[in-house]
Amino acid sequence: MTQEQFIKELHGIGAVKFGEFTLKSGKISPFYFDLRDMISYPELLNGIVNLLVEKIKDMEFDVITGIPYTALPIASLVADRLQKPLIYMRKEEKAYGTGNNVIGKFKTGATCLVIDDLITTGDSKIETAERLEAEGVKVKDFVVVIDRSYNGSELLEKVGYKLHSLISLSDILEILQKDNLIEPEMVIKVKEFTTALGTEKKAKELQNRQTQRLLGTMQRKQSNLIVSLDVTTQKEFFGILDQVASEIVMLKTHVDILEDYDAEFVGKLQKYSIRYDFHIFEDRKFADIGNTVRMQYRKGIYKISDWAEFVTVHLVAGEGTISGLFDGLEDRSGFLLARMSSKGNLINETYSRKVLEAGRKNRKCVSGFIGHGKDVTDISRFKAKFPEGMLLLMPGVKLEAGTDKLGQQYITVEDAVSGGADCIIVGRGIIKAQDPKASAEIYRKRAWDAYCKRIGNLNTGE
Repeated sequence: MTQEQFIKELHGIGAVKFGEFTLKSGKISPFYFDLRDMISYPELLNGIVNLLVEKIKDMEFDVITGIPYTALPIASLVADRLQKPLIYMRKEEKAYGTGNNVIGKFKTGATCLVIDDLITTGDSKIETAERLEAEGVKVKDFVVVIDRSYNGSELLEKVGYKLHSLISLSDILEILQKDNLIEPEMVIKVKEFTTALGTEKKAKELQNRQTQRLLGTMQRKQSNLIVSLDVTTQKEFFGILDQVASEIVMLKTHVDILEDYDAEFVGKLQKYSIRYDFHIFEDRKFADIGNTVRMQYRKGIYKISDWAEFVTVHLVAGEGTISGLFDGLEDRSGFLLARMSSKGNLINETYSRKVLEAGRKNRKCVSGFIGHGKDVTDISRFKAKFPEGMLLLMPGVKLEAGTDKLGQQYITVEDAVSGGADCIIVGRGIIKAQDPKASAEIYRKRAWDAYCKRIGNLNTGE
């Protein structure tokens, strides 16, 4: 079967459709691909297998997998044809019995070729690779039947994977138009839609006002340092702030741990933020239902919404937490907890992915995410999944890597920022230092240099 025949067969069975289709995101797409019914057409399925075998014949791999469900029968046939072992991941992590999440036999370190039906954004491919690698399997190559993405190949390449495809959206449009199987007007509509998907993600257009202000402050102060000032008295709080305020872009507070909190505290803190040009970030980690967090945020003795420009949010209670916090408020924004740096925390990749999606849907009041990574590669893959224009704040950063007695894991400043962190959050590394001011200067300089290097701006102003 030739590529042209293959495209016509897909169109013939309705796997390639044109019209108006509502996507999960709510967008109306002029095209829709659904390859699930291919398994009911033996001749077509055999043709796909032939094309895939030809495509991968020179690749080196030990085992094959298909991403459930559509690609799994295809991968099974390819594995049989090549006499390669087949493995596959469970859709959900197994927490009982042997706990095995990969079905099939393989040696630790085996290289796995991943087959899927489509690529749209590349996010699910990266997630699959990460899950396989967590089980001891290496991933280098992905092969898809249709590449309908705007920049999927570039995205995967950034995080160390190579994408191969049998056909692209452009191939489909070209063949169908040549044989008068699609109207020229529809071809234009499809191209305009896919171009819009790529260009609509301009960071400036997508960032809320608070995010833009934070980025502006970062440039003015040439700092991406956030200090976590977790102390229990106002004397110690403002004593340290006097030393570090000139170096920070944002101050992270836990106002409820102050033993001598009073009505004057907020006014004094706000004067510092104006004088030293930094933002106030209350790390309350709101995590309840909408009505409860609304009262926690706006009422009580702290009235956090009156003075904290940013807060942190856990989404264990669902997206209602976001609307409960921010509905009706202007110039307030949140960072969602997508990963944590404490050893043994219960956040998994499925949860993280849902948090990222919630952030994408609530851009007006979400500036980004808080998350940790074990190394540059892990952070890069995590950041690659972010909605365009959203920021990564990273805790667990020190001048040297390590783990403390309570299981807090640390990576270096350079690894955090070069991997994708836009701001680093530092607590004890500064506030417990013999000279907090000098320590803050070192963290700020190293983090800003790494940030400028990553974004290609070599003029640090120093």
